[in-house]
Amino acid sequence: MDTQNTSVPPHAPSRTTDDNHPNQNRHGDRHRPPPDRPGGLLHDNTRHTTRFTVIGNHLAQHRQLSLLAIGLAVHLQSLPKGVRVDIKTLAARFPEGATRIAGALRELEAHGYLRRTRERVPDGRIVTRTVSCNQPGATRRSHRPHEGRTPAPSRPHEKHAATPKALPAVPQPACPAPALLRPATDLLARLHRRDPRLLLSAREAAHLAPGVAAWLEREVNPELVREALTTDLPPGPLRRPAALLAHRLTARLPPLPPYRTPSSPPPVHHPLQNCPGCDRAFRAPEAGRCRDCATGDRKTGPHA
Repeated sequence: MDTQNTSVPPHAPSRTTDDNHPNQNRHGDRHRPPPDRPGGLLHDNTRHTTRFTVIGNHLAQHRQLSLLAIGLAVHLQSLPKGVRVDIKTLAARFPEGATRIAGALRELEAHGYLRRTRERVPDGRIVTRTVSCNQPGATRRSHRPHEGRTPAPSRPHEKHAATPKALPAVPQPACPAPALLRPATDLLARLHRRDPRLLLSAREAAHLAPGVAAWLEREVNPELVREALTTDLPPGPLRRPAALLAHRLTARLPPLPPYRTPSSPPPVHHPLQNCPGCDRAFRAPEAGRCRDCATGDRKTGPHA
């Protein structure tokens, strides 16, 4: 009876340790069984060439996120820019309902896969801007200051875009009263009706308004100022229309009238009044008789 039973192992197998766990492969991942193990998950993969989205395992195998949150994050990362992803739109797309979708969005937001901010758009409305993050850790690091690193020098075109080039100086009126600056600003705002290339920004109009006021202070008709600024313009696009207008306001500035000095206040133009005595139009601050009727110097009769 010395025949040995070959079906029985000679000794009991040793306990498995963390290094030889049956569910742990050579990469230390217990979730992926060895390829030669019978049963379990198999993959039948075909390489994608179009219409695919790269998803990290940190999201697909996240330990704290629910399966709904993981699936919703994958859906959001697959969508193009500008698509509506509010709760109402997502609830109309999927059968889970608004309550469960809202909870999944909060999960993604808590773990950094989603950012939602409220912003005011130019027309005054407040909208919610949603940002889907495919790597929350990398996104957070990108917003941190560059510690221990020298910042890269800015490129010339970026510096030019950040700080617009200063406009040339323009003549200044001796008395910058609102009565001169207001019509000067209105004149500049309407120049694009003569030439669409002369559409100015608010900053440019504010810079040029004193130069136009200096012309009006010299009793130049506003139409003549407009003609001086818009006639004989060079053909083609204007690179800096405000700079061209500033040059014309300076180079073509007319002299002061001989009866005025640089310190003289601007002339006051009273509205037209109709004299009830002779029916003649005259300028005065308020209604009443003209000077001749008031002093009795007006001649009467057929030869008056």
